[in-house]
Amino acid sequence: MFFIPDSFLDEVLSEDIPYGDLTVKLLGIENRRGQVRCYPKADGVVSGIDPAARIFRRAGLDVQVLHADGDRVPKGEPVIVARGSAGAIHAVYKTAQNILEYSSGISGRTRAMVDAAQAENPRCQVALTRKHFPGTKLLSLYAGLAGGAVVHRMGLSESVLVFDQHRVFRPDFLDWLQAVKAQDPERKIAVEASSPEEAFAFARHGADIVQCERFSPEALRGFIGQAKAERPGLLVSAAGGVKAENAGLYAKAGADFLVTTWPYFGRPFDIKMEITAD
Repeated sequence: MFFIPDSFLDEVLSEDIPYGDLTVKLLGIENRRGQVRCYPKADGVVSGIDPAARIFRRAGLDVQVLHADGDRVPKGEPVIVARGSAGAIHAVYKTAQNILEYSSGISGRTRAMVDAAQAENPRCQVALTRKHFPGTKLLSLYAGLAGGAVVHRMGLSESVLVFDQHRVFRPDFLDWLQAVKAQDPERKIAVEASSPEEAFAFARHGADIVQCERFSPEALRGFIGQAKAERPGLLVSAAGGVKAENAGLYAKAGADFLVTTWPYFGRPFDIKMEITAD
């Protein structure tokens, strides 16, 4: 599972409770004992369980984890139960709830897209991009992986993906494509194409991956059929406007993977935090 360091959890906690909980202090309930039960308000995919449980433990609560990240959980079934002082519960439960709700929203949308794609083409993967809201990378990728996706690019440092915004500075791009493969033979070279004509040119000049931007499923199918006949090892991705509703069409057209930002943006998945006193 994707690693989330303790320092990140400490940072998100300090945003919410930098100097203690004034309400709990004024009520004099810091040491009263109780529990918090965390469960979804509707059937769905739940994630954020591991970091939420770790946050509860960091506050000194006894934690029972009842489901794993990515599980489909029925409405009302607890995923975490944490017990301890009211002071500890109130210090962290809202942060834990936010992590659970936002992560589960991303995971649920990802799972819907993966299921739609793989129902048509079991080999097709859903790949999440780096186009998440700034500052949310750890949880966004974590939640996407829990939903069954792979990561398209962790960032700019570990992969090569050439856009038209790069090619404006390389009018000799097709010649350069051959040269760069010789310079860094270990690295796969991916190139984004905005038309079948561009896609064929890149494939024929040695691109390892052609990313087809906003192709219709029909245009994608036609390109893949001919291009893979010429180059059986070529990988082809579909990008631009790909979501759960059309994932099956692009997978059926033969895409090896679907490049998407769609799961990142949508409603959180409601998680109830039921707090009771002992």
